[in-house]
Amino acid sequence: MAEPVQDAAGFEPARLDAFLRDAIPGLAGPMALTRISGGQSNPTFFVTYANRRLVLRKKPGGEVLPSAHAVDREARVLQALAATDVPVPPVVLFHAGEEVVGTPFYVMERVEGRVFDSCDLPGAAVAERRAMYFSFAATLAKLHDVDWRAAGLEGFGRPGNYFERQVGRWTKQWEAQRFRDIPELTTLAAWVGAHIPADDGETAVVHGDYRPGNVLFHPTEPRVVAVLDWELSTIGHPLADLAFSVIPWRSAPDEYGGMLGLDITGLGIPTEAEYVAHYYASRRRPAPRMATFHVAFAMFRFAVIFEGIAARARAGTAAAANAASVGELSVALARRGLDSIGG
Repeated sequence: MAEPVQDAAGFEPARLDAFLRDAIPGLAGPMALTRISGGQSNPTFFVTYANRRLVLRKKPGGEVLPSAHAVDREARVLQALAATDVPVPPVVLFHAGEEVVGTPFYVMERVEGRVFDSCDLPGAAVAERRAMYFSFAATLAKLHDVDWRAAGLEGFGRPGNYFERQVGRWTKQWEAQRFRDIPELTTLAAWVGAHIPADDGETAVVHGDYRPGNVLFHPTEPRVVAVLDWELSTIGHPLADLAFSVIPWRSAPDEYGGMLGLDITGLGIPTEAEYVAHYYASRRRPAPRMATFHVAFAMFRFAVIFEGIAARARAGTAAAANAASVGELSVALARRGLDSIGG
């Protein structure tokens, strides 16, 4: 959903307009700036001219956690993947300074397509939802098959011991923003920390937030045309992405648009097992199998992300107006994580 911008969340649209006209020759007509609502992370805007449709992503204002909201990393991975078969929006420019919109930002081409705010794909035809989810799975497989070194992503993340480092990172993230006790999250964190699997050497570009709400589907066809929101991407283990992507089958509709309890067969949506099988069938090389740990870790990490949103809401720096209510999902996701381990 988009909303007209008056003060553009603290920066002057005229300054951005002048910068873009200097950086991108040939822009015609007045600039229209529209805030894209619904996101909980990096503020995003449609920037529209008579002859060019663009999207701007910036860091949020105020204090943020170390390494969070790294729009420079988003721009880098998008530029690297542009030469692969992973569908991504073309990056036009990245600007590291703060003088234009108050924070670093990047601009990309606007890709036309459909975005869905819940995982049952409301508004899509029943007959196309199965193919849409299979395209979603196949797109993830394409990402994990990318030769990240050949793509120029050396140094984008540290290969090896991914889950050990990630459990440590998200535990520290939780402690850094902690303002209340959540017994379910405490229990889940302890279980995940005690069940980290041995490193198998598997590495891939991982998106970090791969869910239906972060892709664009073709306007009329049941296929993914762009993967969005790369803030959490890195070099890591592909099973982190795969496990995260099955959360919709294991969470309820009021838990960030999940599908648990819905008649997914009647909706034309494949089962979790069918979705996972299509992912593996789409990989070009053998891939490790997802296990209980990977799902529990995905739930733990997602719960910590939501708790971060709640913390930013308390501090008044959250990107979305509904951040306070969305942040409460940390408790729900921690409970789903316990469900996944039989706790």
